[in-house]
Amino acid sequence: MDLKPETIEKIDKLVPRYPTVKSAALPLCHLVQEDQGYLSNEAIEWIATRLDLQPINILEIVTFYPMLRQEPTGKYHVRVCRTLPCALAGAYQTCKKLEEAFDCKVGHTSDDGEVTLEFVECHADCGKAPVVMVGEEEYTNVTPETAEEFATKLKNGQL
Repeated sequence: MDLKPETIEKIDKLVPRYPTVKSAALPLCHLVQEDQGYLSNEAIEWIATRLDLQPINILEIVTFYPMLRQEPTGKYHVRVCRTLPCALAGAYQTCKKLEEAFDCKVGHTSDDGEVTLEFVECHADCGKAPVVMVGEEEYTNVTPETAEEFATKLKNGQL
């Protein structure tokens, strides 16, 4: 597995900070995912080897935390907040409209590889709900009524 030199440098600085090497597993998962886009089997084995653990120890972490992915995301990683303020403002209906517009079910990537659609917990902008993140960009007030237009703009590169 080829990690960027800056990722290796971060890992080399990070691991010694933990009194128990296993404690560094989650932060390493984040760093490797940030570098590679997801955590492949090869990445899981690499992290386990780096920390002198068994791959199952890393896989337990990867399968427990929903923000860790074992498959690459689409070109657009669309995350719809589902916590109470967004839910009350229509997030579930917004997500349903996005599923239709992207032809992609929640928790999956579209067949063309363009969109990965996920429900996530709080984006911390409750006053402007429903909130949708695309990559690291936040879009607020994405209502069921505006979701189709939002999807069209995203597909056309206008967002």
